[in-house]
Amino acid sequence: MTQHSIAVQRVCDSLLTKLHERFVPSVFESITNFFLVAENPCKAIPLDFVFVIDSSRSIRSNDYEKVKTFIINLLQFLDIGHDATRVGLLQYGSVVQPEFSLNTYGSRAEVEQAVKNMEHLATGTMTGLAIQYTMETAFTEDHGARPLNMHIPRIAMIVTDGRPQDTVKEVAAEARKAGIQIFAIGVGRVDMKILKTIGSEPHSEHVHLVANFSQIESLISVFQSKLCGGIDYCDLGIHGCEHSCISLPDCVCKCRKGFTLRPDGKTCVDVCQTLEHGCEHQCVANGSSYMCKCFEGFILAEDKRSCKKCHDGVMDLVFVIDGSKSLGPANFELVKQFVNSIVDSLDISRTGTHVGLIQYSTKVRTEFTLGQYVTGDSIKQAVGRMQYMGRGSRTGSALRHMFESSFSSREGGRPNTQQVTIVFTDGRSQDDVSEWASKAKSSGITIYALGIGKAIEQELREIASEPNEMYLYYAESFEKMGEITQKLKSRMYKPADESMCQCENMIMFQNHVTEKLNNLVQRNILFAPIWLCCISSV
Repeated sequence: MTQHSIAVQRVCDSLLTKLHERFVPSVFESITNFFLVAENPCKAIPLDFVFVIDSSRSIRSNDYEKVKTFIINLLQFLDIGHDATRVGLLQYGSVVQPEFSLNTYGSRAEVEQAVKNMEHLATGTMTGLAIQYTMETAFTEDHGARPLNMHIPRIAMIVTDGRPQDTVKEVAAEARKAGIQIFAIGVGRVDMKILKTIGSEPHSEHVHLVANFSQIESLISVFQSKLCGGIDYCDLGIHGCEHSCISLPDCVCKCRKGFTLRPDGKTCVDVCQTLEHGCEHQCVANGSSYMCKCFEGFILAEDKRSCKKCHDGVMDLVFVIDGSKSLGPANFELVKQFVNSIVDSLDISRTGTHVGLIQYSTKVRTEFTLGQYVTGDSIKQAVGRMQYMGRGSRTGSALRHMFESSFSSREGGRPNTQQVTIVFTDGRSQDDVSEWASKAKSSGITIYALGIGKAIEQELREIASEPNEMYLYYAESFEKMGEITQKLKSRMYKPADESMCQCENMIMFQNHVTEKLNNLVQRNILFAPIWLCCISSV
């Protein structure tokens, strides 16, 4: 060996010694800490934990290995054992392939080895099918899940990198309802909306999206805090509360408005069954709440609890009639005949009921105002002169016109008079209906929504006053007309809402409408699409 070679060797030995002194202790410390974590996992409550892993062809081999590493690292925070946390795993592509069940392994080492032995499927992305298998099979007692009465949290962690090839919304909702808490992890170009459809709420804690598989390791610390910090039983749906659960931090049951908590601390009783509602006449449950109603001949006072006598049955009634091209000229003439038959039932006079009518299509046209005619004959003549517009269908614009103009004093609207609108439509509106319908109802206008054929139920619900079952009517065809008539009969004498009392002439009005509907059915002159159900909502 030459002197030059000896000198180089000495320099190399010196550098190696310094590197060893500087880096080896820190590396050794890191390795030691890792194994300390592995030997001393956080003392979390026992879980039934199932990994649901996307193994589709869009995942490259090296990324698939990163997923396996992520799972193995996550296992370090689980106290795995038959009497502690049980772990199962399935992967999916075009089919579901269970790798091991909750009762297959009783130690972390066995689970880690099984994860390492997994092989990439490289097929499709049937996420919905995988969730269904998880719910119907993986979390059954036959596959190692503990009975529900033991209150062991059931956790599913789904990792996916793509759009599902099947539907996930319904099956994910069903799984969550069954008490499975779902964490949804998306990698890459996964649609966040889909992840939120899958994951439990709150989404900020259960839904995570990272840019690539290299970043999935960044979620380890996130899940460490979740798994070591315990599981919120309220999130799991196994709290036993009839309505809702609040973590304080223990589970406390709470009832929706209109209900009170029973002594058992879990179930709820309708306030209407107690003496706490304060309604003078009647208390009526209304979904998750309640409302006071009055007997016939009375209306709610301003306090919404006590009742006062109806003044009279005089009203300002405005028809809002769809004149779009989908109706057709022949059916439009029948609509005019039907409006006139309703007019015949009203006590129209200068001091009695007033009627106005607007027709709408692409534009809105006032056919006659509330103050224009004061006799039934003059109104019917005006209806007969109406010309069919026959273009688009902008129901929202018509509602705006009705709200801003039709009941105004300049068009004949009277103060302290019941304001009623009958809206007919036979198809989807080309503009939004909710804004102006809401404003009209908030101002005290009672709206009946009447739809036929291709009318959209959601739009009808947005238009109609509440409760919808009293103010919304729909028929898909002429053959369904009889059903609408029967519904009208059954509701004719029920108490009205706080903005409308059933005084004598309103009952007569409804009776007359029912008679006209029956006559039309017997004569079989209406043919769809026409507003067969029109006035049946009154």
